[in-house]
Amino acid sequence: MKLNDHNHIYYQNGQLQMEGVAVSELAKQYGTPLYLYSSSVIADNFNAYKNAAKSIPTMVCYAIKANSNLAILQALAKLGAGFDIVSGGELQRVLQAGGDASKVVFSGVGKTADEMALALEAGVHCFNVESDAELSLLSRVASQRGDTARISLRVNPDVDPKTHPYISTGLRDNKFGITFEQAPAVYQRAAGLPGIEIVGVDCHIGSQLTELAPFNDAVDRLLELIAELKAQGISLEHIDMGGGLGINYSGSEAPPTKSSYLAALESKLANTGLSLILEPGRSIVGDAGVLVTQVQYLKPTAHKNFAIVDAAMNDNIRPALYQAEQRIVSVTETSDAPVQTWDLVGPVCESADFIGKDRPLALTAGDYLAQLDAGAYCFGMASNYNTRARAAEVLIAGDDHWLVRERETFADLIRGEHLLP
Repeated sequence: MKLNDHNHIYYQNGQLQMEGVAVSELAKQYGTPLYLYSSSVIADNFNAYKNAAKSIPTMVCYAIKANSNLAILQALAKLGAGFDIVSGGELQRVLQAGGDASKVVFSGVGKTADEMALALEAGVHCFNVESDAELSLLSRVASQRGDTARISLRVNPDVDPKTHPYISTGLRDNKFGITFEQAPAVYQRAAGLPGIEIVGVDCHIGSQLTELAPFNDAVDRLLELIAELKAQGISLEHIDMGGGLGINYSGSEAPPTKSSYLAALESKLANTGLSLILEPGRSIVGDAGVLVTQVQYLKPTAHKNFAIVDAAMNDNIRPALYQAEQRIVSVTETSDAPVQTWDLVGPVCESADFIGKDRPLALTAGDYLAQLDAGAYCFGMASNYNTRARAAEVLIAGDDHWLVRERETFADLIRGEHLLP
């Protein structure tokens, strides 16, 4: 069985392996639920972007909202990655992990004055400004500090990414960016503001895109805007196409390769003199991770078979929030149990608490299961709902592995809370 497009997650002698380590051994050592990440897959994915850039200077800025574990950021920084951040806390994570602030782009619709000051002090590469009001505040903050903020405007090109509505970000109904029609006037105003240096244009149309057409439409619109700005005397240094390239969650999806994506962008940007910024997140870490869970109880009924596992919607909310389907496989390839169709549900008191429905699996209580493609937007969106501790995280490299986040304790959960006197 081919589990993904890499050779680092596979079965050997009937046991699921990540790189050189048996998943079952890690589950026994660290307990479940448990997140495991392959450093080799992360490196392969990042280098695929980096090496695909042939003719245009390109900065690959990992979108750390996909997975912000410090060890993953550290590994990417060592590979030469830049970073796309959406908060001051994410900037602090980058710096703590040894990332280069001069390779950081600061996105997000709600930047505060304190976050702007923190980013200016650190010396970030660029602010992706998402509203006229934000532009005014950034000008004031930079001017008061005696700094100059390098900016691009995030322009909403009104391109349909044909993805889930919750992860569509480039339509006029979305909260992100400045409308295409308003952009020229906002650029003109920015050109006259103190503390502001215009360097680029930015867009991000959505996430989990599995075809190139929406990206092509978006860059065509941005090139129209760039030509209009140039005619008005505003020249840009870079174009930032954001992220959004999808991964093969179902096993049958065929998203564009990173090389085909870069080739399409470079053909459109040839002879423009613009450098390129990309902000991939999911397509770097998504297929590098698995969520390991253990079957607690089997509860067959006349209508539905339920397998109650110890991972819940607080560990991975994607199935409940996005109706996401991630493949779930047995950690041990063979079983004496018959294959039956199961809903894999967790212990949280919500009917939406499931990690997979209608899955054909051979199960017995105590079995370990692995939810694939769990490296992006899974742990990062985890919570402590029902006073549940967040899972441990382990990073694997060859035969080595490291605990890169400890499982939370009850003391961690109530830290900062106080009883009444």
